[in-house]
Amino acid sequence: MPTDLVKRDTSWLDFNARVLQEAADPRVPLYERIRFLAIYSSNLDEFYRVRVSSMRQFKKLPKTERRQLFDFRPKRELKTIRKMVHRQQEEFGRIFREEILPQLAEENIHLIHSDEMTENQREFAAKHFDDNIRPHLDLHWLPNEDVEHGERELPFLDNAQLCLAVCLREKEAIEKKEVALVPLPVEACGRFLVLPSPESDPDGYYVIFLDSVVRSNLSRWMERDVDFGYCFKLSRDAELYIDNEFDGDLLRKIEHSLASRDVGLPTRFLYDGDMPNWVLRRLKQVLHLSKYDMIPGARYHNFNDFFSFPQPPDHDHLAFEPLPPLPHPKLEGAESLLGVIQATDILLSFPYQKYDYVPELIREAADHPEVTKIRITLYRVAKQSKVVTNLLYALEKGKQVEAFVEAKARFDEASNLYWGNQMKEAGAYVRYSYPAVKVHTKLLQIYCRTADGDESHYSYIGTGNFNEKTAKLYTDHALLTSRPGIGKDVERVFDLLRGKLILPRCNHLLVAPFNMMDEFLNLIDREIEIAKSGGHAYLFLKMNSLEEETMIRKIREAARAGVEVRMIVRGICRLRPSKRENIQIISIIDRFLEHARIFIFGNGGSERVYMGSADWMNRNLYRRVEVVTPIYDNLIRLELRRIMDIQWRDNQRARVIGTDRLNEYRTTLPGEGHFRAQLDIYDYFKRQLEEA
Repeated sequence: MPTDLVKRDTSWLDFNARVLQEAADPRVPLYERIRFLAIYSSNLDEFYRVRVSSMRQFKKLPKTERRQLFDFRPKRELKTIRKMVHRQQEEFGRIFREEILPQLAEENIHLIHSDEMTENQREFAAKHFDDNIRPHLDLHWLPNEDVEHGERELPFLDNAQLCLAVCLREKEAIEKKEVALVPLPVEACGRFLVLPSPESDPDGYYVIFLDSVVRSNLSRWMERDVDFGYCFKLSRDAELYIDNEFDGDLLRKIEHSLASRDVGLPTRFLYDGDMPNWVLRRLKQVLHLSKYDMIPGARYHNFNDFFSFPQPPDHDHLAFEPLPPLPHPKLEGAESLLGVIQATDILLSFPYQKYDYVPELIREAADHPEVTKIRITLYRVAKQSKVVTNLLYALEKGKQVEAFVEAKARFDEASNLYWGNQMKEAGAYVRYSYPAVKVHTKLLQIYCRTADGDESHYSYIGTGNFNEKTAKLYTDHALLTSRPGIGKDVERVFDLLRGKLILPRCNHLLVAPFNMMDEFLNLIDREIEIAKSGGHAYLFLKMNSLEEETMIRKIREAARAGVEVRMIVRGICRLRPSKRENIQIISIIDRFLEHARIFIFGNGGSERVYMGSADWMNRNLYRRVEVVTPIYDNLIRLELRRIMDIQWRDNQRARVIGTDRLNEYRTTLPGEGHFRAQLDIYDYFKRQLEEA
């Protein structure tokens, strides 16, 4: 029986390969395939900034220290990553060149180079350059090898900054090996320009890269004889996120050992494979790159910019058919959301159902005379946040507002700090982060006090962030309840965050890093006992990532004891079962990002169902404040089970994860029918409305 685990980074790259599969899938609409290329590119950038940068730092440690701290060799891991990424990048390029571009051409959509423009298009691009791009351009010269250091200082190139390395045709410039650097102002100017259609093809839709527009005007702008501008991109170390990846004593040892580590070192230098070797050598030297950083690519980089690739009008068939969020049958049109929640538990499922009820609930609480206080945890906040706007409104109405803002939410620090400051200035109690751990739980609680002094709670426990934007893209669930027992536990968690409690001692909720792991282990042990006594025992689990070794060992122990194990794991999955193991794992990648965490335990025929914010990863179980709630309402339990069953039968977007089959699409058996979970779940909620 296998006991070895897949390495975390290998498993993550396997997940990103599933994203790439969507880009290659001809069943996916063309513009959505382009979007999946952008998602793949964006994911890989973050991977290099965080995981690869950490391993680069660890290479600096003496071998004896490395062997004491880690069960892997950073240098060997980096080589493995490089090989896997190289294979994926080759597939990425093939998909784009051989499938995406020809299919765009079939739709009479053309992504052209600067030398393919007509005279009219060239004049249009030149005017656009002069009016909109030129004011944002800067010119820097690469220091020559014979120039003393400091005489020509390069600017600090930000992470993911696209830049042109410009070579000249002039004899003197060639002899001196002069190279100019021109950072591309993508943020100010956008990455794409729609050109006028040529007279020969009036119905054609022509698009050109910003890079090409700049190249075609470089000689005129620089007043030099330009040969070509070779594009490159630098990914920088997101070093401040090292505490997201390692924990406890290990983290402290790493930090002590790497006290002098450099912030923001390059971790990936992606360059045009046609760039002359002498230019490449110069850039490597000046930018202090290693051979492990150098990754050749095609002419254009930063494919995450393809999120904004222009789409011609009247081409709706190139994107997914819209699935507008549906009304909730009990909340839509209700006189009082609080009144509905007081009468019954409510489950919201995003993006299938409207997110509007969440900010509306806060607004209603702000206007309610018996509401005294609103508490909330904020992990990733939308830039235009109705949730926070309505919290500010509650402050205006005289309510107490407490917000626990996670200042260490990776890449969302600025937005979180902005909204935290807005609330603090308006009179809210705001706490940024919690010592030694991150506050990742998704909680909202509304406190009421009647004229007679009676108290009540309205609690929201979710699997996803209070973020209106991601609520349209991520599949998540939220429980709204006024149950006193759960409300009291939620209050204890907020008191913990406030510093009033050391241990929350909850009677219903599973709270990390306190009782959650032990309770999950106890629930699995219960299934093992049932299986050993001859009963039908099973685990039916859904999460984003499965990484924590104790939980994986317990799953395997349960499977050996006869417990049926079915898992839906979107991303990292270090458990890769063999055919002999009683474990089945699938991963679903589709138009929405699967983000919910649901845990179902057979319990001898009386299922126990939980949902919440925690994956089974080291960071979630040991060093984040996470909350998972039991589901007590019978109808909601049945609904979550129904949703899980719909996902399990998916044979269109589900891939198998196993030792013998990895990332293979599930095969559709003869006569089985086609089941695509996300569309089927949408139809499920649509039928609910029709039957209401």
